[in-house]
Amino acid sequence: QVQLVESGGGMVQPGGSLRLSCAASGLTFSTYLMSWYRQAPGRERELVASISATRGIITYTDSARGRFAISRDNAKNSLYLQMNSLEPEDTGVYYCNARRGGVFNWGQGTQVTVSS
Repeated sequence: QVQLVESGGGMVQPGGSLRLSCAASGLTFSTYLMSWYRQAPGRERELVASISATRGIITYTDSARGRFAISRDNAKNSLYLQMNSLEPEDTGVYYCNARRGGVFNWGQGTQVTVSS
């Protein structure tokens, strides 16, 4: 019923930029905590950034802070992640997540590769 569809991934050189999008449906979008996670090969999935439902409070992991910007457009049921100054360590599959209470909803992921 809840559907999250990521887009915008691709391959860029170090120092480049990408903008990821997540289109949500089947939920009251404005009531959900929205987050971006990523998973590198051989690593556990990690939280990159979150933006809360009510107050729009934003949280970043240390490696993303200052380079990435998370935002949401409740009128469009969309979540975004602007990624600048990309590094090879940012490589991985990026997942959109929608949470309300203890229920997590996941998208299928979009691949981001940072390489020269």
